Amino acid sequence: MPAFAQSESKSEPIRIGMIEGLSGPFANTGEAVYRNLVWATERVNARGGVKLPGGNRPLQIERFDSKGQTEEALSGLRSAVDQGIRVVVQGNSSSAAEGLVDAIEKNNQRDPARSVVFLNYSAVDPALTNEKCSFWHFRFDAHADMRMTALMSVVKEDAALKRIYLIGQDYSFGQGVLREARRQLAVVRPDVNIVGDELHPMARVKDFAPYAAKILASGAQAVLTGNWGNDLTLLVKAAREAGFEGSFYTFYGNALGAPAAIGEAGIGKVIAVADWFPNTPTAASEAFYQSFRQRFPKPEDDYVHMRMQLMIEALAQAIERAGALDAARIAAELEKAKVTLAGQTAHMRAGDHQFQQPLAVAVMDRQGAPGTKFDVEGSGYGFRVVHQLSARQAELPHRCNMQRP
Repeated sequence: MPAFAQSESKSEPIRIGMIEGLSGPFANTGEAVYRNLVWATERVNARGGVKLPGGNRPLQIERFDSKGQTEEALSGLRSAVDQGIRVVVQGNSSSAAEGLVDAIEKNNQRDPARSVVFLNYSAVDPALTNEKCSFWHFRFDAHADMRMTALMSVVKEDAALKRIYLIGQDYSFGQGVLREARRQLAVVRPDVNIVGDELHPMARVKDFAPYAAKILASGAQAVLTGNWGNDLTLLVKAAREAGFEGSFYTFYGNALGAPAAIGEAGIGKVIAVADWFPNTPTAASEAFYQSFRQRFPKPEDDYVHMRMQLMIEALAQAIERAGALDAARIAAELEKAKVTLAGQTAHMRAGDHQFQQPLAVAVMDRQGAPGTKFDVEGSGYGFRVVHQLSARQAELPHRCNMQRP
């Protein structure tokens, strides 16, 4: 789909400030986000842009490099506000997201005329829509406890599993994943023995061989991890090289180098959870995925997120209903957002600003195997959907006490 030609519009574009790590150890995930957001805005712009009383306006993504650091993310927010941007998006760090929520709360109280609304596509610390919920923050990803519940629906059925190793990144999200894994395992599989439980420095481990050796020595039959980016790829690669033959229960094992790193050893053993997979067995889903691959044909660019597409659709819908680029009015409309794309329907829950959407669990398989038409990043391996949860089944209660302006 061609990009919207700005020269064809006399209206100023609506700028969306993407605050993300575009350099440093997780630059690949930041660039993957950028491709998704560009594609989503191109879809809106191709149908004429966002309809406002003064005329249609195109969407435009502005990049602010956080370098994977919270302080840099806050600096990016200040730059965005100074440039007149009223919508910011971020996701690849719950710590950065929490810092942005606090800073936006203060900014919007101090300077209402320059208020900002924050759309979060990947920061999944449950606190962000519970104890730390904010009127200005909207999460479009399932939070960690929701993802864990989906994974446990498969763990519950793995009768042969008796020993599991828990490992994660040492920050709020990684800590929360392991905490919730312990809690849910005690409920759904009290017979499973946790033979390892550790955190490692985030984005600083270059050689995971020592961790792989401990996993192997523990006798674990499976590893459960919330790791993402290079921390996941390096972990699974090291485990494979060490001779680990067990399963990996992951949040993000389906993308950004992980399948290629795991290789044949992952067939039937690497499990991932997501809001959507390319091999979702519907014609609408297949057409959606094929359209993305036509836009970004390089194998290394193959990482499409349905939720990011739904997020931009929800934003366009909210701006149109607000009738102006006003953060408070946009936020009020986002609370009521309901969107459908390629057969996927989701809605925003007003009580905590947590997007409610279907979730799926999939297992790694060879491309061409039944249910695995598409591979990941040209690796020859894809993910076959084995369990699906409706939005209602994936929903969890919240502890948010929303304070509205």
